[in-house]
Amino acid sequence: MNFTDIFIRRPVLASVVSLLILALGLRSLDLLPIRQYPRTENAVVTVSTTYTGADAATVAGFITTPLENSIAQANGIDYMTSSSTLGRSAITANLILNYDTGKALTEINTKVNAVLNKLPPDAQQPVINVEVGETIASMYIGYESSTLPANNITDYLLRVVQPQLQAVPGVQRAEIFGEKLFALRAWLNPEKLAACNLTAADVWSALAKNDYLSAVGRTKGQMVQVNLTASTNLVSLEEFRNLIVKQDNGAVIRLKDVGTVSLGAEDYDSQVYLDGKKAVYIGIKIAPTANLLDVIQDVYVVLKQIEAQLPEGVKQTVGYDASRFVNSSINEVIKSLVEALLIVTLVVFVFLGSFRSVLIPVIAIPLSLIGTFTFMLIFGFTINLLTLLALVLAIGLVVDDAIIIVENADRHLEEGKPPLEAAIIAARELAKPIVVMTVVLIAVFVPIGFMGGLTGALFTEFAFSLVGAVTISGIVALTLSPMMCSKLFKPLDPTQKGWQVHLVIWLDHKFEALSRLYERLLHGTLNYIPVTVTFACIVMVSIYFLYAGAKSELAPQEDLGIIITSSTAAPNSTLQQRQMYLQEIYRTFTKHPETFGVFQLDVPGLIISGMVLNPWDEREKTASDLQPIVQQEVAGVSGFNTVAFQPPSLPGARGLPIELAILTTDPFERLNEISEIFLQEAQKSGMFMFIDSDLKYDLPESRLVIDRNMASQLGLTMNDVGSALSAMLGGGYVNYFSLAGRSYKVIPQVQQQYRLNADQLSNYYIRTASGNAVPVSTVVHIETKTVPQSLQRFQQQNAATFSGVPRPGITQGQALTYLKDMADRILPQGYKIDYAGQSRQFIQESTALMLTFFFALIIIFLVLAAQFESFRDPIIILVSVPLSICGALIFISLGIGEASINIYTQVGLVTLVGLISKHGILIVEFANNLQRQGHSKRQAIEDAAAIRLRPILMTTAAMVLGVVPLITASGAGAASRYNLGLVIATGIGIGTFFTLFVVPAMYMLLATDHAKQQAKEDSREEVMSHPNA
Repeated sequence: MNFTDIFIRRPVLASVVSLLILALGLRSLDLLPIRQYPRTENAVVTVSTTYTGADAATVAGFITTPLENSIAQANGIDYMTSSSTLGRSAITANLILNYDTGKALTEINTKVNAVLNKLPPDAQQPVINVEVGETIASMYIGYESSTLPANNITDYLLRVVQPQLQAVPGVQRAEIFGEKLFALRAWLNPEKLAACNLTAADVWSALAKNDYLSAVGRTKGQMVQVNLTASTNLVSLEEFRNLIVKQDNGAVIRLKDVGTVSLGAEDYDSQVYLDGKKAVYIGIKIAPTANLLDVIQDVYVVLKQIEAQLPEGVKQTVGYDASRFVNSSINEVIKSLVEALLIVTLVVFVFLGSFRSVLIPVIAIPLSLIGTFTFMLIFGFTINLLTLLALVLAIGLVVDDAIIIVENADRHLEEGKPPLEAAIIAARELAKPIVVMTVVLIAVFVPIGFMGGLTGALFTEFAFSLVGAVTISGIVALTLSPMMCSKLFKPLDPTQKGWQVHLVIWLDHKFEALSRLYERLLHGTLNYIPVTVTFACIVMVSIYFLYAGAKSELAPQEDLGIIITSSTAAPNSTLQQRQMYLQEIYRTFTKHPETFGVFQLDVPGLIISGMVLNPWDEREKTASDLQPIVQQEVAGVSGFNTVAFQPPSLPGARGLPIELAILTTDPFERLNEISEIFLQEAQKSGMFMFIDSDLKYDLPESRLVIDRNMASQLGLTMNDVGSALSAMLGGGYVNYFSLAGRSYKVIPQVQQQYRLNADQLSNYYIRTASGNAVPVSTVVHIETKTVPQSLQRFQQQNAATFSGVPRPGITQGQALTYLKDMADRILPQGYKIDYAGQSRQFIQESTALMLTFFFALIIIFLVLAAQFESFRDPIIILVSVPLSICGALIFISLGIGEASINIYTQVGLVTLVGLISKHGILIVEFANNLQRQGHSKRQAIEDAAAIRLRPILMTTAAMVLGVVPLITASGAGAASRYNLGLVIATGIGIGTFFTLFVVPAMYMLLATDHAKQQAKEDSREEVMSHPNA
């Protein structure tokens, strides 16, 4: 007795197995977390060091270089960049994907501590920060007021709002942008200082010595102890104003006599805007392990509570919410899932014409999909865009198993067998093919699951979700489907009346006619096998040219509902000047009806504007439609050099689509000459909507040249001169003061009206060794030169990084290939290129799936060889794979619907290997069986192909039409679904046509003559059974 017979004869057992699958699946569905993408831990560690007032070259030489050399020794770093600007060093270590962040952070911290003694004494301690997850926050909330200043709003956010938001489970960090932290500002007047024979250094010293935090201790007697404090620190504005700076012959000079003391802001060089109004933002970053949708929902609950308690005049607005895209994308995929289910059901009905026959696949498909959730829970997966996409594809896979059982049972029923016997025979005939097809499909997807890098991180859940669906489908096909066939099927009585009987008879006649037509065509082609084989070879050879000629990119650009602009201003521009240009960009954004809101950030080193779009169903233009229009408009803002771009579609990437760095050990002056030539060539190519370099020699710098001889005569040391100038102009803090339980910086600095230009330095005074104050101009003269805005390094070498956005119709792969070829042509000896951001992802991941494709082919070949006990049969079956791939590549190379070779189409091509080989497995298995029953090889293959024509066409139609909702998708996440759907539909459609003619031809050429083999085995058995005959 075959094992399938057990479930047919014991329907309760078959039902129990299916109900168990259903129950476990539904429970698992309730427990699975929801995310946008599978979890990836793409961490970036930033080491920031402040050296107030120091120029970029000093920062690079004394801070960045020693730190870089030490940090580079840490493990887990993919690549490292650094930027040295006025007063600040920033080193960014991009970790290898999914590398242990805690381990890397510990190592980097150790390496930083190892060189602290090499840093300048006036430099602040390096601050190490780690960001895990998305580059931009998942949510931005703006707070603005027409009555309260920004420092009051910031203080309220720090004390009240930020702690509440960070307490929400799943929130990694609530980061404040555009904050104006309270600071005690002592605005000094150089003229008053000179009149009192004081210098800024004297004020600095007085603040340091008289605003002192003391820890006194306590008294301790035999019976009583008393804690002690001392009023050595200043705690109010009045105390600071009355601070005695100098006493001279009974005359007291206080801080208020030489300047203005106020409770101001720590920083006056940054500002953020919400819908054109000044505001302060909080960005919500979600922990990588958290459920984005649940966390955002919880944040909204807290925001309602916060809004009810806001001070009068303060307004709270959500400027950006990433969960809108995730929700919309998931809803679109679920919609595609339902549409595919309905289409497949209709296809089965059209092919079989019987509601009873349709009922079996209609039950089997949802059961298999629901059972997949159990697999997902066991392996720790999540419900995300890729696992849902896998379920859409799984519909076509799982319906295949149900269809072939139903069709085979229906065929035996038409031959006159009773339903029970028809079901038993059908299940016995297909048990081995179903097991083989299931194993083959598992063999296709398992290699994807074991891939490394971003592709492996993203598509492991996709692949193993399909493995789960295929496995459950195989179980259902061998247990529930045959049992339902035996119970639901009834012999067709032609004498019965009714449209359904007539429909079944009409369909049977049409398919019989189609089968006879196919048999005649096949019979004819088998007379000219060399022609068929030659045609197949030509098709296979064309694959190389089709693949090489297709456009390539890492992933198609998704409409994420936002366009971002990054602007570069003149290096000597002020905040007030940049504000005018930001307002112009704001007006540009708001004139588009698709605009939902605008947020803008102007912080040192970064000027960003975000154009948040209306929901997808409320606008006609996509983000990709708007991007070139917006780029053209913002290019007209004269004070900025601005690029418009969309955020990366895949997690782990940041920045613009094109990021290529030129590296060298040559000085920056020489690198600048080369980079300018490179930039001009790139701009002339016409391939880029925007491209620019981060190496710019356009920052005017005034150098204070000290007459050392004169300084020596006056008894001045370089330390005296440098400290005096730093105290007046640096803007560094002396120490901290306490206000309402929090500490804030004390910052003395010359008032802005006395430092509008370098010439005003002649009015500053410094004290000589004799105690007299002399003008700075006595020992200093000013020289002006032009220097880089920042000194950038990549992998510890001097670098110029080119960032760009390709024009519409130009893919990332084409742009990078052009730049690489240009670099080979232009760059001199000693120069090389490297990649960052999305471009680095593309270079690392572009060939990964192709290697997996060939690996999957090898595994499938070995699996089929083991199953068929033959090395010939797998070749016959797999010959249809390149033919199918050729069909898909035709449409990709033509760029239909902007299709390209990307991470989704490559996964689709790998999936085709398993899908198309199912047809060959059925034909070869039936042909071999017919040969063993005495048919000749040719008669066997012709009969097998004709018998399997109807189920092959049925499963092909189900698969092709089942992915139509992916091809016609619109809205959030449509681009990835389209690319995957196009490959599956075209590959299966064209591949099936080739399979029906090429596989039989290859069978005639390569297949074993099982009839002769069977005759030999029969004679051998006869001899063994009659040894004495």
